Order: sequence, then structure tokens, then C-alpha cells
Amino acid sequence: MTKPKIAIITGSTRPTRFADIPTRWIEAQAKARGDIEVEVLDLRDYPMPFFDEVASNAWAPTQNAIAQKWQKKLAEFDGYIFVVAEYNRSISAVLKNALDQAYVEWNRKPMGAIAYGSMGGTSAVQHLRTIGVELQMVPVRHSVLIGGADFFKVHPGFGGSGKLADIEGAIGASAKSLLDDIIWWARATKSARAAADAAKAA
Repeated sequence: MTKPKIAIITGSTRPTRFADIPTRWIEAQAKARGDIEVEVLDLRDYPMPFFDEVASNAWAPTQNAIAQKWQKKLAEFDGYIFVVAEYNRSISAVLKNALDQAYVEWNRKPMGAIAYGSMGGTSAVQHLRTIGVELQMVPVRHSVLIGGADFFKVHPGFGGSGKLADIEGAIGASAKSLLDDIIWWARATKSARAAADAAKAA
């Protein structure tokens, strides 16, 4: 079987975002393995309006051209890793909107997260998993959570180094487990989707 193709979705668009640092780090962790293909999708490149379609694309074709572009890109992947900023115990509005702007493209594929915030992004990841279930994704068990002293140690806005290598001892094992999960489920769900498509065509 070919290597699973996984999108790393940068879930913040703020000018001062921290998200670029964990995005680059988890991308490097994935590329170092050799058993996965990854591509970063930056939501800054998909400036979609707040969802205003007549319905999800499960029920009606999407009209907005940028949302159509987003859907087409998502369809290329076998799974997703979200880079999650925790805002007031949940995910960012721009990430929620990006999730809402597609439906069928997310279905029956694994999802995981690398999250950050003073409490490690734990509440945001729980919300993300709930949303993922409704979109028929498969939330994996392991996440990378950057919080507490580690978060402040690497966040440049708080005088930190900007280098996740400085806390790799704390998050490296979680990253390996996250990627192991994503790859296993991506292979399993890709095979199952192919079998289902073949059965429909028969």
C-alpha cells in the first residue's frame, strides 16, 4: 500500500500566531519517519466566509469558490492532523468554520491534534474530537499537548525560545504515538473505503 497522505492543518490565522512553530515541528517529525507523506494546509490560504451555504455539501453543492477549492484539496488526503490553538476552552473560530465548510471530504478518515495553550489545549482537543465524530472522522487516542511551563518556555510572545526542540523530551513520545495512530488508522480506513467503493461499483 502507498504511504498515507496526511494534511497538517494550521488552525489559526492571527498575525501573531504561535501556530507556525508546532506546525513546522510536527511536519519535521512526520517527514523524518519515511512511512508517511505530509502537506501543510494553512487556513490563511483559504479565506472562506463564515458558513452561509444553504446546507452542508452532504446535501447541496457548495457555491463559494474558495470553499470549493478547500473541499477539493481536503479530498486528496487520507487523514488530518490539526494544529490547535485553545481560545476560551475551545478551538478557534476560523478552524471551526473550515470544518463546517466541508463534510463528505472528512468522512471515514482519521484525525489527530497538536494543541497548545496555558492548559495544553485539552479542552479544545475534546471539542475538536466531538466535531470530528459528527463529521464521520475517526479521532485517534493520542495528542500532543503543549501547556504549562513548557508552553511559556517556547512561546516567543512570553520570552520563550520559539524552538520546540527545547521541550522535545516532554512531547516527543506523544508525537510518535500520534503519528503511529494516524498512520495505522489511515491505512485501515483507506482500505475500507476502497472496499466499499468496489462493492458499490459491482
